[in-house]
Amino acid sequence: MGCALSARSLWHDTLGETAAPRSPLPGPAAYDVAIVGAGFTGLWTAYYLSVADPTLRIAVLEAEVAGFGASGRNGGWCSALFPTPWSTLVRGSSPAEALRLHRAMAQTVVEVGRVAESEGIDAHYARGGTLTLARSAAQLVRLRAEVDVAHARGFDEHDLRLLSAHEARGRLAARDVAGGLYTPHCAAIHPARLVRGLATAVESRGVGIFEHTRVHEIGPGFARTDAGRVTADVVVRATEGYTAALPGSRREIAPVYSLMVATEPLPDEVWDSIGLAGRPTFSDGRHVIVYGQRTADGRLAFGGRGAPYHFGSRVRPAQDDEPRVFAMLRETLRELLPQLGDVRFTHAWGGPLGIARDWAASVGIDRSTGLAWAGGYVGDGVATSNLAGRTLADLVLERDTDLVTLPWVGHRSRRWEPEPLRWLGINAGLRAMQLADWEEKRTRRPSLVARAVGPLVH
Repeated sequence: MGCALSARSLWHDTLGETAAPRSPLPGPAAYDVAIVGAGFTGLWTAYYLSVADPTLRIAVLEAEVAGFGASGRNGGWCSALFPTPWSTLVRGSSPAEALRLHRAMAQTVVEVGRVAESEGIDAHYARGGTLTLARSAAQLVRLRAEVDVAHARGFDEHDLRLLSAHEARGRLAARDVAGGLYTPHCAAIHPARLVRGLATAVESRGVGIFEHTRVHEIGPGFARTDAGRVTADVVVRATEGYTAALPGSRREIAPVYSLMVATEPLPDEVWDSIGLAGRPTFSDGRHVIVYGQRTADGRLAFGGRGAPYHFGSRVRPAQDDEPRVFAMLRETLRELLPQLGDVRFTHAWGGPLGIARDWAASVGIDRSTGLAWAGGYVGDGVATSNLAGRTLADLVLERDTDLVTLPWVGHRSRRWEPEPLRWLGINAGLRAMQLADWEEKRTRRPSLVARAVGPLVH
């Protein structure tokens, strides 16, 4: 059973397509809108622009192939999770506006499924929600507090509810379950199928996608590539974890790695002992984030943080491979689900995601320069990028909609500190969260380290 361990993402290995790469940009060109990056942000923006105004001349410029980055390698959570701290949203708007943004995110989960169905994209979309397990008394205290805070902010039992240990184990028969949380606002997806299908849908609407076309610089009215200068009325930066490679942008977004492993397809009797009927995504209440899903072909795909931030915001293919973290993920999943026994792991992969200095995702346009942007999703980009794409389309077309007044629009995060402070700070924060989990395991009480460090890393 299974296959040799693959360093490619499970999603790219199971695309079910053999299409040749698209042609690169042949030479200098002029467009109405030039979008840099053919991941979810760039392609959703192109999609909604082309739907709203089919006459627009739109080009998407991609250094590799569509879906090469985080859009094709993520955990497959199309979730209403929004990375910006509530306090940041409220400080720039109001509690009512912050709640409106979170409601828009919940609607976005549904919108992604709608587009996938209407465009005939088989993205293995299953809106089963998210289950977060409490696996210690300390985690249960934290999850209970999360529910209380959410309800005080205007969410209700239909958005987030606490589960008893019995209820939680009935959904996922994990070890040491003390309780859990459940939200319906998430769908499990096959992200590479979604992003590649979206690229095809965009092309069918007349948008040009130019792969293997690296952009070396963007500025007002232009993007400079190996093939020459592309001019456009609007230039959209949709580069997320790769933003630091652009001149002048090294301190805008920090690329931080998240890694994943996947099992071979599991027999029905193993799934009967595990659960996850309806394919809810799952996590637990630890401080160092882990995330998983039951795939449509019966595997467990499981990921987490733990890889170091690399000095100077470097992003290199060799950094996708962190054997220590892969081993930790396999060990964590086996500890969580002892039913797995000696099941074989077939894939291990990783890649960078983008984090702004204040953990705040943003979208916007500078009318004076025609430069637009979206990103800083902190790993919650599958759905957030769709909201970004719809918002950017409205901003570019100067449409007065509910989206363009959401409180993340126009937000400007402060820049990351210069090196070596950036390297020291990010990696110290990661180590502190690892220490907090160790502390809670030993003391069985909420972590004092997390209480002290939490405000510093947001």
